[in-house]
Amino acid sequence: MMLLSLLTGARVHKGTRPRSARLSPGEGGEVAGEAGEEIMRGGGGREDEEVSRKLKSMEVDKLGDGGGEESPRPAVKYYGWKAMPFIIGNETFEKLGTLGTSANLLVYLTQVFHMRSVDAATLLNGLNGTTSLAPIIGAFLSDAYLGRYLALAIASVASLIGMFFLTLTAGADSLHPPECGVGETCEKATSYQFAVLFIAFGFLVLGSAGIRPCSMPFGADQFDPNTESGKRGINSFFNWYYFTFTAAMMISATVIIYVQSNLSWPIGLGIPTGLMFLACVLFFMGTKLYVRVTPEGSPFTSVVQVLSAAFKKRSLKQPKDPKQDLFSPPHTSAIVTKLAHTDQFRCLDKAAIVASPEEVRSGGAAPADPWRLCSVQQVEEVKCLIRIAPVWSTGIIYYVAVVQQSTYVVLSALQSDRHLGRGSFEIPAASFTVFAMLAQTLWIPLYDRILLPRLRKITGKDEGFTLLQRQGIGIALSTVAMVVSAIVEDRRRAIAHSQPTLGKTMMGGDISAMSSLWMVPQLMILGLSEAFNLISQIEFYYKEIPEHMRSVAGALAFCNLALGNYLSGFLVTIVHRTTGSGRNWLAQDLNKGRLDLFYWTIAGIGVFNLIYFLICARWYRFKGTSN
Repeated sequence: MMLLSLLTGARVHKGTRPRSARLSPGEGGEVAGEAGEEIMRGGGGREDEEVSRKLKSMEVDKLGDGGGEESPRPAVKYYGWKAMPFIIGNETFEKLGTLGTSANLLVYLTQVFHMRSVDAATLLNGLNGTTSLAPIIGAFLSDAYLGRYLALAIASVASLIGMFFLTLTAGADSLHPPECGVGETCEKATSYQFAVLFIAFGFLVLGSAGIRPCSMPFGADQFDPNTESGKRGINSFFNWYYFTFTAAMMISATVIIYVQSNLSWPIGLGIPTGLMFLACVLFFMGTKLYVRVTPEGSPFTSVVQVLSAAFKKRSLKQPKDPKQDLFSPPHTSAIVTKLAHTDQFRCLDKAAIVASPEEVRSGGAAPADPWRLCSVQQVEEVKCLIRIAPVWSTGIIYYVAVVQQSTYVVLSALQSDRHLGRGSFEIPAASFTVFAMLAQTLWIPLYDRILLPRLRKITGKDEGFTLLQRQGIGIALSTVAMVVSAIVEDRRRAIAHSQPTLGKTMMGGDISAMSSLWMVPQLMILGLSEAFNLISQIEFYYKEIPEHMRSVAGALAFCNLALGNYLSGFLVTIVHRTTGSGRNWLAQDLNKGRLDLFYWTIAGIGVFNLIYFLICARWYRFKGTSN
């Protein structure tokens, strides 16, 4: 799940900045004269390049709007790798800070704020859902108004403030309930203490709104995509970004969580806050070197225009010959692929019906009012989004299984034997998510280097498994993971009842003698499911969504994760209320509950989701084909 922001960032950026993209003069990128040709400035300052730059005359770009208008474009100096120490350094410290803060929140809420496990899980699901939904709004504001630099600047400071307030809740005695011993009745947090906690969460959500959708594309913006050296720089940047992201995940899931769980919460939360402060310092130090792409509006506008025009013309009859009777001006964009008319969702075709000659400007290349008349290209782009919607919806239920690794898997680990061998070292409960990360990290190169060449020979396809097949495999594996989780949890509870326990947790539950390492297989399977489903899901959106709307791909993935978290929280609440009068499945003491039945429920839902996915995949028609 943590790879989501990385993958969406990488996929969304590629191909999203056309040659005609505007860049802000004087804002990081150096303007040469009044206008000129974009030149890769990775070395910077060489005399022959400087002379060449000054001698360049005015250059114009054709705009891809069908109007044939021309617009001057200023030359921009790309500093490339000179800006990378600030950007990669910022990314490294920012990821260490944010992941180090969020990875152990469930334990913090139950042990420091004395929340019931079911309430803490519900709150964490809601928080994770909101932090995943916020980037959709952040991406829109960044594309339409703010630009990536300003969005990142605001978000970085907001994250720092949020971490500072969260550290205060741990360090200041007045901002959290007093400590209590094992077996004692713990005092609940006050409204004032919760208010400060939620202020911290609010700033963290604001930070995620800008950092998640903008961080990787902003780094790639520093290279000229129209030169070979710039393209190589972008690819190399992606590799370094992946390396720092993976390193940050591993350090957060091990070292920082260990400090929080075994040494001190104020120190354990203060370390990520200090790292986030360093991230902000590095980011602003490189300001003069950054290239900033000027925001040019949101691709969602075209979607709304099609829906509006189709609604206004809903009473018109369908054209007899769509290819001849619908508004289809010459396609002039070199970036966006021209889409042929399709027979699905014919009601949307009405948006392209020319009801009167006044609806078209002189020359016939553009509508007089884009809210009353749209081109066939625009209509087909909306159809692409509608066709994707059923496949996309299967990801919501898929994530219900995935998010359990950060909630009830952690609670199960707390009531298991977490010792390694006969030594005294205990694995922090929240660190078990590292096994899912390991599965992802190991599987991707294994699949790419070893299995994929063999699959190509078997299937006759370059991609081996198709994107939809890989998504289906991921959904199936997530269901298998829930079945394994149910079996392991049933065994853990049985051992707790039949064998001597190893003491009590701070929440009062007995610790089962079963080794928590038995949970590793279910986490590895969940990691594999993400490697199959998540990566292919992003690639599927990237390929099937029209080129100029690819920022929507990241929004769809984040929305999936957000709704999956919300649905998980809703499911926890329903199960708790339904079973609370009898033997509560999600009891505070898991040994007195039936968490295994909760896992079986998710597995059952997963089976129906897999069947639904197979139906959607069978119905789906790929972009540009009738298959």
